[in-house]
Amino acid sequence: MPPPLGSDELIFFVNGRKVTERAVDPEVTLLTFLRRKLGLTGTKSACGGGGCGACTVMLSRHDPASGKPRHFSVTACLVPVCSLHGAAVTTVEGVGSVRSRIHPVQERIAKSHGTQCGFCTPGMVMSLYTLLRNYPQPSEEQLLEALTGNLCRCTGYRPILESGRTFCSDSGGCGQTESTRCCLDQPGGDSCPAEDSSLPARMCSELFTRAEFWPLDPTQEPIFPPELMRMAESPERRTLTFCGDRVTWVSPGTLQELLELRARHPDAPLVLGNTALGPAARPHGGVHPVLLSPARVPELSAAADTSAGLTIGAGCSLAQVQDILAKSIAKLPGEKTRTLQALARALRSLAGQQIRNLASLGGHVMSQHSYSDLNPILAVGRAALNLRSEGGERVIPLDENFLAGVASAGLRPGEMVESVHIPHTRKWEFVSGFRQAQAPKNAVPHVSAGLRVLFKEGTDAIEDLSIAYGGVGATTVMAPRSCQQLLGRHWTEVTLDEACRLVLGEVVVPGSIPGGRAEFRRTLLVSFLFRFYLQVLHELRTRWFPGPPSALSDSCWCPKLPDQFLSALEDFPVTVPRGLQTYQSVDPQQPSQDPVGRPIMHLSGLKHATGEAVFCDDLPRLDRELCMALVTSTRPHAKIVSVDPSKALGLPEVVSVITAEDIPGTNGTEGDRLLAVDEVLCVGQVICAVVAETDVQAKRAAEEVRVTYEDLQPVIFSIQDAIKHSSFLCPEKKLEQGSIEEAFAKVDQVLEGEVHVGGQEHFYMETQRVLVVPKAEDRELDIYVSTQDPAHVQKTAASTLNVPLSRVTCHVKRVGGGFGGKVGRPATLGAIAAVGAVKTGRPVRLVLDREEDMLITGGRHPLFGKYKVGFANSGRIKALDIECYINGGCTLDDSELVTEFLILKLENAYKIRNLRFRGRACRTNLPSNTAFRGFGFPQGALVTESCITAVAAKCGLPPEKVREKNMYWAVDKTIYQQAFNPEPLGRCWAECLSRANLKARRAQADAFNQQSHWRKRGIAAVPMKFSVGFAATSFHQRQGLAKLLCCPAGLELVTLLPQPPREWEGQDAPARFSSEPLQCIHPERHPGLSCRQQHWCTSTQTALCWSPTVGTSWDRGSTPRCSRWPAVSFGSPCPGCTSRRPARRPCRTPWPPPHPSALMSTAGLCR
Repeated sequence: MPPPLGSDELIFFVNGRKVTERAVDPEVTLLTFLRRKLGLTGTKSACGGGGCGACTVMLSRHDPASGKPRHFSVTACLVPVCSLHGAAVTTVEGVGSVRSRIHPVQERIAKSHGTQCGFCTPGMVMSLYTLLRNYPQPSEEQLLEALTGNLCRCTGYRPILESGRTFCSDSGGCGQTESTRCCLDQPGGDSCPAEDSSLPARMCSELFTRAEFWPLDPTQEPIFPPELMRMAESPERRTLTFCGDRVTWVSPGTLQELLELRARHPDAPLVLGNTALGPAARPHGGVHPVLLSPARVPELSAAADTSAGLTIGAGCSLAQVQDILAKSIAKLPGEKTRTLQALARALRSLAGQQIRNLASLGGHVMSQHSYSDLNPILAVGRAALNLRSEGGERVIPLDENFLAGVASAGLRPGEMVESVHIPHTRKWEFVSGFRQAQAPKNAVPHVSAGLRVLFKEGTDAIEDLSIAYGGVGATTVMAPRSCQQLLGRHWTEVTLDEACRLVLGEVVVPGSIPGGRAEFRRTLLVSFLFRFYLQVLHELRTRWFPGPPSALSDSCWCPKLPDQFLSALEDFPVTVPRGLQTYQSVDPQQPSQDPVGRPIMHLSGLKHATGEAVFCDDLPRLDRELCMALVTSTRPHAKIVSVDPSKALGLPEVVSVITAEDIPGTNGTEGDRLLAVDEVLCVGQVICAVVAETDVQAKRAAEEVRVTYEDLQPVIFSIQDAIKHSSFLCPEKKLEQGSIEEAFAKVDQVLEGEVHVGGQEHFYMETQRVLVVPKAEDRELDIYVSTQDPAHVQKTAASTLNVPLSRVTCHVKRVGGGFGGKVGRPATLGAIAAVGAVKTGRPVRLVLDREEDMLITGGRHPLFGKYKVGFANSGRIKALDIECYINGGCTLDDSELVTEFLILKLENAYKIRNLRFRGRACRTNLPSNTAFRGFGFPQGALVTESCITAVAAKCGLPPEKVREKNMYWAVDKTIYQQAFNPEPLGRCWAECLSRANLKARRAQADAFNQQSHWRKRGIAAVPMKFSVGFAATSFHQRQGLAKLLCCPAGLELVTLLPQPPREWEGQDAPARFSSEPLQCIHPERHPGLSCRQQHWCTSTQTALCWSPTVGTSWDRGSTPRCSRWPAVSFGSPCPGCTSRRPARRPCRTPWPPPHPSALMSTAGLCR
């Protein structure tokens, strides 16, 4: 393709290799370029907004001032490829490979069991690798900071952090580096008992041995490309231009050129990190014809510290701002740096490391986000914006008028922010910033605040006061009228009460505010005022009146701060999580090659860490492959009047539009259509699909499909509305035993209560994606899909196309997280893509963006539960009546099964003689909620345990005592009439309380709570009886196919195709279905066979009649640790019965045997 007219040459390096591009599109991100153009699929595509870290790469630029390269981690999904001129990019493939040499980072994260599904692992590796390039021996705080921008949904962060701690200089507490043995495994320790221990065997906690790791040698890392070094030291100052189909990227080399361009294109945004413009443009398809990049203008990255204050260039990244603030705080007196300290503290919790490395100070200020952490502090700190234009310079205050968007207080056409000036604080001036979010870091705050007070010299009289809040309006909101009325007041509780009243009257939080929780946000307004009052009061007494509090006279004008209030000033500590996993050590005589009982590295762990594990969308592009985009409903309940695809079909490279009329077979079921025909039942329901040559064209065309609606009533969203309209998906499910009404009449006390449990998104790292490849004859298809239920995809596609099952083959290599969200929905998407492939005769790839995925799919069922409990004064429960309603969404999906499962599990571990459990699945106009890990048990258990806690509070007893009184203690029948032996439950409960030292720890918590008025601690112990089993007997069956190849050394396993039984729902299915084959064929039973000789694959062509797995993630070969299950060879007696296992027909008895509380009996299933 010839380069567009006027485009310059883009030069950068990827993994040490030079990349030269002229035909580069400014709309293309680094992530797309790496995956599509260079074929480097180790960098994963997950959220598309820079929030998950799966696409993390290392960016390096030469710093002429220091003469050294600067390495920093970035999210490739946000970085425009045009911004990389003169940069070096390192991806996970450039760090190490299983084909050549793996890096110590990759080795340690794999051997420390820091990977499960593996989709997030390359991003984790790159964040750690970048940290080590800057700090070969980082501190634990630096380790935590480096990983704050990376999400993991299945492994958990502890093993990932444990792998990183092996590089830390202060990992402290373990002598493993000296003795090659964990301190917890020394004789007599908690995990390694002494010889006289009563435990049956020696226990161990060591999951990996540090002595086996390759050492980190910083001198062996790749050098920065000399060509880029020369380019940085002698930069060309001419303007670079890159032209695309819709957008032109202009990068001036001097400030004067930038000002001229700004005057010529006053509406063109200035783009540095793309952290604001990128995510904002994606859902709406917005486009700017011209983008100006000031990254090559050195004046915008300068900083100057004068006697009046600190001036920071608007082009400095937030990470650079952190460094600049730290230097100023270190060299200036504390009384001058209170605004700087508040900003530095806010930056530590703002976004993740990757975003701070990209986002600029000027961009953050000018974006004027309502949830900004910095703007409230800058506003109260009297910050000013230094503006430049061709007409000259100008300074405007960053005040309430600017933040409110008043035209006279903002930028004029052609102006730009050159720098931000932050004045030094005065002696009697105090500045603080606060935020409240769902997480201490990398989370958008519900409310942020900046507060400043200036006292008259030597007094507590308020001379000046500023208050600003974020998260309570469309932009940062200030309270100037309230502050004006408080001038001259003394810093007392009376003034505090008046301030709270005034602020609540002036700052209005609308009930329709995005994110909701308006009342909670109003509470935070007052809470931050109170914390600021306490903080200033505490600092006044400790700094300006040194000495113990007793030395202050009662006549002192500074009020005394009660000791119990001091906890309000403390931040919650963020530390590296630690844990201990103990397991029985293997017999010293056991052969080293025998894997049973040993902590084995994930069989795909190294491939995860090197990015060489292939996921669905990592498959290479096929010849003549098409991309599909979905057109979804924008109305919750409406009649479809018309669908007009004409404008979409007129766009270039658009091949076809797939509607329900193109389906040759069945269009789903009566209540759950694949493609909506006459009516839509929720926002996000699929109406049709567009097929085009590229995914960009397909998405643009999908936006051009015009759908006309006629709204219908009622529109139901909540469970309460569904109950009001009697809108249910299935009949009521009910279990009852005893005489509930008689029991209530005889009890000492009766309590009633309600429990509301919200929903939950699956948020699997790998979004829904499918590739359908049609074959040359008989309408045969190969479907490569990310699913937990390949057979369901196969059946749905075959039914939709009206072809036999044998003509559809479904392949699943691995799944990047599922949690139940990839049981049913992949079948719908696979069938729609299959229709497109058959209609066009070409391969079709469908990959959902994160926004589309969360819009189309449902999640965990929200629940509304009501309980009525009758109990004796001793805490013994005599009668319990629970009624539960779950929000099933617009179609049945798995809601009926979830309701049944919920009702069956409601009794938990308690034996109550008189019970009545009822459950209903509500039909609402929301996407259908579906299977989710726990399958209704977490919601139901919360209702039951809330009831137990309420009883304990009413009786004045510890909750554990009430739980013990009501637990199963003798062999009995459950509410579903299954015999249950509670002996293991009792032993587990007693051991847990003993080893946890519950009584002493509760006493410590109580003592802490007496001393702390605001911060509180608590501890609880809850028993759980999670019975396994499903109503369908076939779900208890697993199957597999093993291909064995004879060789001179003996048997060598070539292919294993295992199938986990659904009875493992809620457990770690991936670990289970690979560990048993390891034991069945380990070298002790089959000499010459090594577990490294396994090859895992999944296909409906070789393993028929699959039943779904609902485990954590899905990767063929995951096994953190082998369990001690009896190994079974082919042709040997079945451990679960006395029959002989045939060579070709697998025994259908689930093994290992299910828990004694299994719902379904397994007797007689061997055939």
